[in-house]
Amino acid sequence: MSPARAVHDRILDGALACVARVGVGKTTLDDVAREAGCARATVYRAFPGRQALFRALLDREVGALGDRALAAAAPAENLRDAVVAVMLTGAEAFRTHPALAFVLAHEPELVALQLSFERGSDVLRAAAQLAAPAFARFLPADRAERLAEWVARLTLSYLCDPSEYLPLDDSTHVRAFVDAFVLPGITQSSAFASVSTEGAS
Repeated sequence: MSPARAVHDRILDGALACVARVGVGKTTLDDVAREAGCARATVYRAFPGRQALFRALLDREVGALGDRALAAAAPAENLRDAVVAVMLTGAEAFRTHPALAFVLAHEPELVALQLSFERGSDVLRAAAQLAAPAFARFLPADRAERLAEWVARLTLSYLCDPSEYLPLDDSTHVRAFVDAFVLPGITQSSAFASVSTEGAS
């Protein structure tokens, strides 16, 4: 790892620690510099402001979550098990990520902002691109990405508005949900796509 990359990562680690302790709104670049053990000017050279810093932090953490989801789905021998692995991994991240836990508890409006309108679409597209390789062994690439977006929408919906019918920390419930609704949805959407194509010709 290059020295510049190491400093970059140390700053992001510092920002993550600050957010976990006091949240996004109260985290300043001075706080991040102290946490990272560097000068404020060093933070500014790496990130030209708070928005750029937090954008980079979000991108890094989402990418790390994507890597975890792919690793969890890698041993899956069928599409059902791959979907279950991705959903469980996403739910675990919500429960165990300290910075996200603080933001959800004390700054939920920030999460709502990231999931609303165009920003929300961007987040879902990014999630779909990250998770799609988990399903690409079992589906054509375009359908794998559509499934990944659907899984991301479902998972985020149940995480942000929990339901007694689908506790996402229970693998048995998640597996039953995938069997009853997700996999049949994939089959039906395939049939619908064929009918739509025939009707258009």
